[in-house]
Amino acid sequence: MINVSLANFETEVIEASMHTPVLVDFWAPWCGPCKVIGPLLEKIEAAYAGRFKLVKIDSDQEQQLAAAFGIKSIPTCVLLMNGQPVDGFAGALPEGQIKAFLDKHVPSPEEIEAEAQEEDALAALAAGDVQGALDKLHAALKIDPDNDDARFDLVRLLLEQELDDEAKLVFSPVIAKAASVRRLDALAHWMRARDAQLASEAELRAAIGANKRDFPARFALAQRLMAQRRWTEAMDELLEILLRDKGWSEELARKTYIAILELIEPPKVKVAEGQVPPQDPTLASYRRRLSSVVLS
Repeated sequence: MINVSLANFETEVIEASMHTPVLVDFWAPWCGPCKVIGPLLEKIEAAYAGRFKLVKIDSDQEQQLAAAFGIKSIPTCVLLMNGQPVDGFAGALPEGQIKAFLDKHVPSPEEIEAEAQEEDALAALAAGDVQGALDKLHAALKIDPDNDDARFDLVRLLLEQELDDEAKLVFSPVIAKAASVRRLDALAHWMRARDAQLASEAELRAAIGANKRDFPARFALAQRLMAQRRWTEAMDELLEILLRDKGWSEELARKTYIAILELIEPPKVKVAEGQVPPQDPTLASYRRRLSSVVLS
């Protein structure tokens, strides 16, 4: 439990909530119910073992913060995630109701363990231990089968290792929702490219040389390059289609380009609070190029 003032609010509440849900307890020393719920919240925070962070704000001393949250009575608790209030309650609720409130929002122990496994996998991959990374990602999915980030990282790594059959097996539980989840849809695009029966690169380039508007040939070439992880070359071909016909084949070129951007996005790693993750210059450049073409 941390006492928060205007001076440390940004760090202890806003920035902290980007990584962990933060429960803000607005209280005052004269408030009888506050003296009941305060120790109870601290007990629950300890029991939840890092699943959320508890902070206390004295509404008398920090009237500006209380006004900003529209506090009309105390005790009032407000839950923040990703820098924004998402829910709250007023009054000294019993322990069971507080836990039920928290359980609607905070990650479960299984989700936290799966996330830890995923972070270990990325560390192993950064150290060159591919098999270790695969094992950790498999473990993360076993703990939390709904962890789409772990599934994406695992399928992508399996495809990079040319273990296509295993990748398809891991991907199969999410096929039905893939079209509505951008990262999963990107994997589907890549697997289709790897499965496609295509003419040789030389034949496709010859067809394009004879007719620059031979979009089926140019898209097939992009698929062949995509299958071989020649990402920027594939995007260059897709841009050539977009420059000539943005809506060709129900915007297939744009959708495939976006899929490649998802596939080459570096694995998400945690950074220290207040720091900004490094940007990949190639990724940034190709995003700008797509925006320029689409908006022109």
